[in-house]
Amino acid sequence: MSERAAPFHCPYCGDEDLRPGEQSHGTWECGGCNRAFQLKFLGLLARGLRRPDTGEDRT
Repeated sequence: MSERAAPFHCPYCGDEDLRPGEQSHGTWECGGCNRAFQLKFLGLLARGLRRPDTGEDRT
């Protein structure tokens, strides 16, 4: 098993019944809604996130 963090909830139904998928690395299967999904880290944002109401950085 990988040392990477695992999702705690399904992004579709919110259920916690998740299992690693067999298709490829980063895939997960939800027992609650019977969906499969993939997680992938894309990278860091160069500009960071700005709060739309104040323009302050989120931390």
